[in-house]
Amino acid sequence: MSPLPFQAEAPILDVTAQRSGLSYPVGATVRPGGVNFCVFSKHATAVSLLLYASPEAPKPALTIPLDPILNKTNFYWHTFIPGLEPGQVYGYRAYGPHEPEQGLRFDEHKVLLDPYARAIANADNYKRLDAIKPGDNSATALRSVVVDPKQYDWGEDTPLRIPYADTVIYEMHVGGFTRNPNSGLAPELRGTYAGVVEKIPYLKSLGVTAVELMPVFHYDEHDAREGLPNYWGYSTIAFMAPHARYSSRKEPLGAVNEFRDMVKALHKEGIEVILDVVFNHTAEGNEYGPTLSFKGWDNPIYYILDEEPQHYKDYSGCGNSFNVNHPITGRLLIECLRYWVSEMHVDGFRFDLASALTRDVKGNPEEVGVLWTVDTDPFLAGTKLIAEPWDSSGLYQVGDFVYHRDWFAEWNGPFRDDVRGYVKGTAGSVKTLGARLLGSPDIYKKLSREPSRSINFITCHDGFTLNDLVSYDEKHNEENGEDSRDGANFNQSWNCGVEGPTDDAEVNSLRLKQVKNFLTVLFVSQGTPMILMGDEVRRTQNGNNNAYCQDNALSWFDWSLVDKNAHLLHFTCELIAWSQSLRLFRQTQLLATEPCDNAHIIWHGVELNAPDWGAGSHSIAFELVEPEAGERLYIALNAYWEELIFHLPAPAPGCKWHRIVDTNLEHGCILHRGNSPEHESTTYTVAARSSVILMALPLVSTRG
Repeated sequence: MSPLPFQAEAPILDVTAQRSGLSYPVGATVRPGGVNFCVFSKHATAVSLLLYASPEAPKPALTIPLDPILNKTNFYWHTFIPGLEPGQVYGYRAYGPHEPEQGLRFDEHKVLLDPYARAIANADNYKRLDAIKPGDNSATALRSVVVDPKQYDWGEDTPLRIPYADTVIYEMHVGGFTRNPNSGLAPELRGTYAGVVEKIPYLKSLGVTAVELMPVFHYDEHDAREGLPNYWGYSTIAFMAPHARYSSRKEPLGAVNEFRDMVKALHKEGIEVILDVVFNHTAEGNEYGPTLSFKGWDNPIYYILDEEPQHYKDYSGCGNSFNVNHPITGRLLIECLRYWVSEMHVDGFRFDLASALTRDVKGNPEEVGVLWTVDTDPFLAGTKLIAEPWDSSGLYQVGDFVYHRDWFAEWNGPFRDDVRGYVKGTAGSVKTLGARLLGSPDIYKKLSREPSRSINFITCHDGFTLNDLVSYDEKHNEENGEDSRDGANFNQSWNCGVEGPTDDAEVNSLRLKQVKNFLTVLFVSQGTPMILMGDEVRRTQNGNNNAYCQDNALSWFDWSLVDKNAHLLHFTCELIAWSQSLRLFRQTQLLATEPCDNAHIIWHGVELNAPDWGAGSHSIAFELVEPEAGERLYIALNAYWEELIFHLPAPAPGCKWHRIVDTNLEHGCILHRGNSPEHESTTYTVAARSSVILMALPLVSTRG
């Protein structure tokens, strides 16, 4: 970065080199000879641009007031400053009325981020409290950085556009994936984008085709309970900037370039990058929260305010609701998504609490809004769009969300709950399990919808890990400082007889079997499977089902488990590889069921063609058939607490049944690569709480 054209020990006012600038593009744009700055504010009476000599300089080297005649078009404030280059650190002050009863909260003492900032500086010195209490917060404020997106060599890299039907998602926290000292990485790489790059061989060997990164838009780490960090990152404050503290490089453009290096490296190994994006609220909270950006620019434009506008509507449970269906805010959202696809090469987005984004400027649900624009945007065509189709105020749109927006996939919450209930042994769960195995046609009723648009998961960041799901009856969130009042109470978990860790070999064996049962059901179901970081090696959070504020070993990936639980890791890798090798689990249409010709699925019980869907049933069996690919499977799921004898159908002519999975066996099997054992009998005894997969394979000729 070249030195500033103006140097001063303290801020000064000088407009000698200032030019009018342009009202488009919004944000800081590198142009020949300098940088164009543009920001929106309808209600501001004045705006000043602050230029800093270094990322952590306590005061700006130059303060440039924008002339309301020369530097304003409609409600856009703009200027062109010659001589500036990428890497320049800047901020703003916005002046106007502080009238909370009218929804206006201008505070000229607070340094504001550019809503279109593409990089963030001064994160190490940031203090949230200084943005709340009265007074100037220049020394501890977050700052924006000028970025030229074209200054990066992508080579031949482009988004991968892997079909949903061929996708396996790994939900991952960038920091937590490698922050543990036992990750084997150098200290400066732990918890960074560069750290993820070092672990790509692990992801590749696991067999996942996409990483879904928990929030990497720059967020406020201090937006949590006092003394605890915001670890998860659902507290966004800069939608276009990668989180600065995930970068091992401390120069102003370090996070941007390191993030792109990570994407490029993942793509090279055939792994897509999906971002968990939080547009439903921001880190500024309610009326007691800080002034960081949007609140200080135009509070009633950027947020949905209450009927008494000094208060905020809150559909996120986090203090405010971002007003995404206002034209200004909606344009920011669209341009943000386009930027991450075009300039950062990401492959898709998972929209946190997406139902909140369907609310209009008064907070009412609406059919046509910004997500309709996202869904139909030709630039985003081919980009994965995944909705969490509910919000924190009761708007639940699973099934209905995708019905109106054809390109969106959905997190299938009922899949999680119903599969948990079945494996646990809940009465009456067999019938709903059948629907989940088929891709949930009872929920997704649009016949043209691909079953792979259902994102199937057993666990995610929010709730128990898979290990804890089989180890705890109750949540144990004491370390969060809220006396375990936080976190979900309905978990459908079962501790297998003992709460928490135990030396009881029988309990531990059952827990491992239950973990395998969950994974088996996940990967034999129609839809796109998603697994949570560390579930493949039984990562534990000691029963904490809401570890949003635990940036420590409780939440981090424990790399010692890779060796300790190598058996389960091997089982998971082989299960993923096997399922992804079959056309049966990469369907683009709903499976045809009986009664019809060429049915893909045939339901059985312990007896052939006699499924028991009753409330007292705890078992189901079925055949899966893909005639064109010559694939035939028999799957028996027994959640009963005693063994059951299942009668087997005849395999296809010239074939014999081979055992692929039996979760009751020590290694669970997965010996499909030419050495899976034949099963000669016409019955199969499925042990209590076990899952079995048989595959019809051709007879091996003994002729010489």
